[in-house]
Amino acid sequence: MAIETARDFSITRTAMKAEMLDAETEMELAIAWRDHRDEVALHRLINAYMRLAVSMAGKFRRYGAPMNDLIQEAGLGLMKAAEKFDPDRGVRFSTYAMWWIKAGIQDHVMRNWSMVRTGTTSSQKSLFFNMRRVQARMEREASTAGHELDRHQLRQMISTEIGVPLHDVEMMEGRLSGSDYSLNATQSAEDDGREWIDVLEDESAQAAEQVEYNHDTAQLRSWLLSSMQELREREQFILRERKLRDKPRTLESLGEELKLSKERVRQLEAAALVKMRKSLEGRSPEVMHLLS
Repeated sequence: MAIETARDFSITRTAMKAEMLDAETEMELAIAWRDHRDEVALHRLINAYMRLAVSMAGKFRRYGAPMNDLIQEAGLGLMKAAEKFDPDRGVRFSTYAMWWIKAGIQDHVMRNWSMVRTGTTSSQKSLFFNMRRVQARMEREASTAGHELDRHQLRQMISTEIGVPLHDVEMMEGRLSGSDYSLNATQSAEDDGREWIDVLEDESAQAAEQVEYNHDTAQLRSWLLSSMQELREREQFILRERKLRDKPRTLESLGEELKLSKERVRQLEAAALVKMRKSLEGRSPEVMHLLS
């Protein structure tokens, strides 16, 4: 922690010593980078506004992310702003860069808040960074007025205030209510307590189900081979080429090889499938269930 603090202080101190750019100089540097890819101009522009990036990063420390990581994300946002900035629009670079810096920091905070992705939509991002503040204000105002809000009323008021769907409020409330826990954590303080992972249901096929599946598959394969052998040689050839190849052949290519029209090949294929279906239905009333 001491090393991190010292590093943060060094970055902050370096940023605060950078030059202050007037509007004219800022414009010249931005044009030099945009038109001539002048890396010296870019470096000077970025350094001049690192104090802005550091300042904005500091506002997000309460979310638990290391300050050095926040500064790094802020710096990346600053570089993206420099890449996309158009000096001809008459807007100061600092004003334009603030949006990119804030967006970069917010994305980093949300990515690292939980192993479960918190959200990426604009409404979810707005909720993540404003929900607790809005909720605290509403509860304070209700208490001052002598009113008592239940959870449903509070969620509806937050939804209206921030302008997001109610179900997003409910989802985010659950996300912010607790932290991640390891599945290897024990359910109790006892040494022999079961781990949480032990109570998860095994979704893989059980032994009996696997045996039944293997038996049905083998039986179905046998029926299919027998039905196939009852077809004429040309019908078998068409079905193999059309249904059993990794890359099925086209009706045109088969027609050229068999000296038949495309429509005639299609008719033979359809007739062969009808014959196989009738043959399979006659073998067992359960066969079509296996094929479905």
